[in-house]
Amino acid sequence: MISYTLRCDQGHDFDSWFQSASAYDALEKAGHLSCAVCGSASVGKAVMAPRITKGGETNAAPMALSAPGSDAEKALAEMRQKVEENSDYVGDKFADEARAMHLGDAPERSIYGEANLQQAKALVDDGVPVMPLPFKPKKKLS
Repeated sequence: MISYTLRCDQGHDFDSWFQSASAYDALEKAGHLSCAVCGSASVGKAVMAPRITKGGETNAAPMALSAPGSDAEKALAEMRQKVEENSDYVGDKFADEARAMHLGDAPERSIYGEANLQQAKALVDDGVPVMPLPFKPKKKLS
């Protein structure tokens, strides 16, 4: 087993264990790595200091991957939890669902999902009240 400190394109650092260096390389090449904090799929190895212990010494337990490190990460984790608990995930149908609610063709409810830049601009231009989330949604299977 090997532990790497990883960093996403949003600057979040987290540690993860891999069976071997080649197992990490295979997962990275296949696009199966994502940030433990924001879900970004753009993840790579961060600069790491080696962990060296003297005989008999024990290091403090490493922080769990699911535990945010900074106050900003904690606030982001709380926001994500509130959004996921109080909203319906509509995936790539977000623009259609938001527009239908705005036009009165669908009942209003709190939703979150994904939209490309052109879809988001069109919603804003049409006066549909939307806002970007500071994290990528966790994909839910229905």
